[in-house]
Amino acid sequence: MLREDTVFGPIKSRRLGNSLGMNLLPTQGKFCNFDCVYCECGWNKDGRDDQRLPNAAEVAQALESKLQQCQTDNIPIDSITFSGDGEGTLNPDFPQIIDDTLALRNKYYPAAKVSVLSNATRVHIPAVFKALCKVDNPIMKIDAPTNELIARINNPAPGYDIARVIEALKQFNGNFVLQTMMLRSSTFDSASPEVLNGWMKIVRELKPREIMVYTIDRPTPASDLTKFTVDEMRQLVQPLIDEGFSIQIKG
Repeated sequence: MLREDTVFGPIKSRRLGNSLGMNLLPTQGKFCNFDCVYCECGWNKDGRDDQRLPNAAEVAQALESKLQQCQTDNIPIDSITFSGDGEGTLNPDFPQIIDDTLALRNKYYPAAKVSVLSNATRVHIPAVFKALCKVDNPIMKIDAPTNELIARINNPAPGYDIARVIEALKQFNGNFVLQTMMLRSSTFDSASPEVLNGWMKIVRELKPREIMVYTIDRPTPASDLTKFTVDEMRQLVQPLIDEGFSIQIKG
């Protein structure tokens, strides 16, 4: 399980380069409204010892200290990336934290991008959507096209509705990045027609500026998962590539 500091790294990201991580969640626990079978942070039930969320002032102080140190040590930063141990937009100070982060980025590393990895469950909240529109890379997750299929892989909290998520994402008018995990398990297969065809329909409806397709890279809480190769994933998404979609594929 990962238990990250409020600011951690930089680490080499498959998708974002030299990435400074931002964890708006407990530093010794997990806080998420998904419980994905592939989550590198483990199951939610195993991360409940710490439920304290850092406030905006604490995050800004930790980030400025890290940026100053990286600048002193001449460490490059390509992206300041909100990820951490769960869903960062659940932090009630998320909008203020984004504003503070952008100001500090501009002060210390103006060429760095600010990226947010999210499961897209809170895009329908106006303040969250407004904050996401300010960052360079709002990276929103959809792993499957129906509530039933999402339940198999993401185990969302009660009340999740893929239709609401899709409608909320339409507000971006395509100016966002769609992120999708591809894998196989005993109950789920990203390559099956019920998953793949429905997912491609959503892609065509939302028209994201970029799609990130990736597979398992670290230990997972579920033991029956199988990763895809890059060639397999490319073959699966080839129809979208042929249609002109920009797709980044990472094994």
